[in-house]
Amino acid sequence: MPSPILRRALTEPGLRPLPERAARLLEDLDAPPRLAAHLRAVHDVAAELVGWAREHHPGLAVDAEAVLFGAATHDIGKALHPAELSGPGAEHERAGHALLRERGVEERLARFARTHASWDEPGIGIDDLLVSLADAIWKGERLSELEQRLVEVLAAASGRAEWEEFMDLDDACDRIAAGADRRLAFQSAYPVAGGTESTA
Repeated sequence: MPSPILRRALTEPGLRPLPERAARLLEDLDAPPRLAAHLRAVHDVAAELVGWAREHHPGLAVDAEAVLFGAATHDIGKALHPAELSGPGAEHERAGHALLRERGVEERLARFARTHASWDEPGIGIDDLLVSLADAIWKGERLSELEQRLVEVLAAASGRAEWEEFMDLDDACDRIAAGADRRLAFQSAYPVAGGTESTA
């Protein structure tokens, strides 16, 4: 049974709720409340990015379900490596992917647990780039190389000049990053461990 604090992190108003399947996985794992809050923040941004992509690139083949589920579970491996919630580490990436696959999540949805930090590798597509971008700008972080890679993909798909795509994406990122303080406050309101409330 999930802790009451975890349940609150999954249901408190302020950010979009996670996809039901992702929320159930976190409950089954009795995941750290801060992890659930972080996943909601990144998922919320991913939903904004998917909406932006649909509006500005209606012909672009974005798998919205995959992007949203990927954002909602990209760090799920931190339930197994909780030290990586408050410190560096990449063990959660492989562990999260394995965990999702063991629980029957298809590769199309599970892959983001291992690709969200590998956006500069060959074969990374638009869906993976959107999850990686959401994982950066939820806290106001701008990664110029990641954004440039996305610009290149958008320009190739649209036939527009890269500078035009850059201007549109830059505006969207500025707008989304402006909400970083609110999302950071939401995340920090929840403890890393499930037993006590955070005073941060």
